[in-house]
Amino acid sequence: MSNQTVVHQLLEHYTAGQRDFSDATLRELDLLHLQLSEIDLSRADLRQSRLGKTNLSRSTLRTADLSEAILWGADLTAADLHGAILREADLSGAVLTQAQLTNANLVKASLSGANLSKANFDRALLIEADLRSGADQQTNLSHASLKGANLSYATLGGALLYQANLEGASLCRAVLVQRSAQSLIPTNLTAANLQGADLSYADLSGVILQRANLLHADLTGTILNRADLTGATMPDGSVHD
Repeated sequence: MSNQTVVHQLLEHYTAGQRDFSDATLRELDLLHLQLSEIDLSRADLRQSRLGKTNLSRSTLRTADLSEAILWGADLTAADLHGAILREADLSGAVLTQAQLTNANLVKASLSGANLSKANFDRALLIEADLRSGADQQTNLSHASLKGANLSYATLGGALLYQANLEGASLCRAVLVQRSAQSLIPTNLTAANLQGADLSYADLSGVILQRANLLHADLTGTILNRADLTGATMPDGSVHD
């Protein structure tokens, strides 16, 4: 069966009211600019498929394999991606507000300029993920939950992490400094919870950490040049001037 036929049948069944496509094999398909809200693709094989600008809001993608999939600009508002594999996926500019990504694998994924406000990344793997703000769009992680997430070696330059929960998260050797000449937006961790987080050898130069909670955080070798720590709770419990 050709890829075009598979896509045609999917859309035909979806238009007829079917929403359950769990365990479907949809690998390397062109699924661009489609309306697939509330679709159930649990455990589906979507490796290397192209879903740019597709509406997947309120969809279910639990433990689906989206490795190397292209999801730039896709609408994943309130989507359930628990345990999904998004290794090296392109989610740049995607909307993932209130999405559930607990235990998801986002190793080396691109989330540049994505709206991740109020998304749940608890225990997710974000090793070497790219969360930098783009020239025209800021990566928004405000109020997001990243409790226990692994962000080692990740890049977050210019990202908005206002009141984000990073308790116990690993940001070992992560780069939070904004190095792009195109954007001068500083990485903002105002009132973020970094209690017990591993920030060892991370680069936080110029980062805004006003009123952040760094109690018991590991700052071994952390670079804090020009960082704004006004009112921040330091690892020893003292409050920075």
